Amino acid sequence: MSSTVAKSYKKSGDRQSSASSPRKRLAANKTTRLKPATKRSPAGKAPARKATRKATMVQARKQKVRATMRTAKPSSKRAPSKTPKAAQSKRKASRVPIKARLKARPVQKRRAAITLAPIRPPAPTPKPTYDEAAALKAFEAAHKEFSRGRFAEARNQFRALIDKYSSVVEVSARARTYLSIAEARLRTELTSPRDADSLYDRGVIELNRGEYVAAQELFERALKREPDAAHIHYGLAATRARLGAIDTALKSLRRALDLQPKLRIRAQRDHDLNPLRSDPEFDLLVFARE
Repeated sequence: MSSTVAKSYKKSGDRQSSASSPRKRLAANKTTRLKPATKRSPAGKAPARKATRKATMVQARKQKVRATMRTAKPSSKRAPSKTPKAAQSKRKASRVPIKARLKARPVQKRRAAITLAPIRPPAPTPKPTYDEAAALKAFEAAHKEFSRGRFAEARNQFRALIDKYSSVVEVSARARTYLSIAEARLRTELTSPRDADSLYDRGVIELNRGEYVAAQELFERALKREPDAAHIHYGLAATRARLGAIDTALKSLRRALDLQPKLRIRAQRDHDLNPLRSDPEFDLLVFARE
C-alpha cells in the first residue's frame, strides 16, 4: 500500500510542479516542435508570379508582331521602330491640352499665290456704220459754224442733222444741246443793243464770263458800227487768243496798236493774251517800240 501511494503522490507532485512553472512548459514545447527546413514568406511568392505573367505577355506580343509582319505587304521604306522613350514622350504629348500644342507648333505663314492674268490684246474698236460716219461729219460742219458765231447757219445744220440721223443717239443728243444754245444766242441778238459802245460792253462781260464765242460775235458786230475803234480791235484780239486763233488774234492786236500805241502797256500784262506770248511776232508788236 505504501509503495502505491508513494508512486501516485510522486506523479501528482510532478504534475503540479510542471503546471506551476510555465517557463518550463514553453521550453518543453519548443524542444518537442520540429523546425521547418526553409521559411517561406507570403511576400516572396508575388514577384515570381508577376515575372511569369510578364514573360507570357511579352511572348504573346512577340507572336502578334510576327503574325502581323507575315501578313503585312512588304514596303519600300521601313517605319522607324518606336523606342520605349519615344512611346513615353508621345503619351505625354497626347496628355497636353490642344491649345498648348497649337501654341507650341511653329506658325507657318501662308504665302499668297500671285497669279498673273494672261495679257490679252485690246479688243478692236468697232468701225462706225455709214449713218454714224455721216452724222459725225455733219456735226463737225455745224459745230464749225457755231464756233465762228454764225448761229443762224449752225441752227439750220443742227436741225437737219437731228431730222436725218435721229437713229444715231449720241450724235443727235449733242446736236440738240448745241441747237438750244444757238437758238438762245439768236434770241439775245434780237434784244441786244445796236450801238457800238453797248455791244463792246456786252462783249467784255461775255469775255470775263468765259463765253468767248458770244464775245467774239459782239465785238465783230461792234466793229461793223465803228471800224476804227482801237479798244474794240483789242477786245477782239483777246477773245480770238482765248479761242486759239493765233493768226487772227495777232492781226487784230496789230490793228489795235496801230490805232492806239498806248495799248502796248496793257498788252504786256494782259492774261487774255497769254496764248500769244510764245509767238515771236507778239514780242515785236508789244516790246519793239519801247
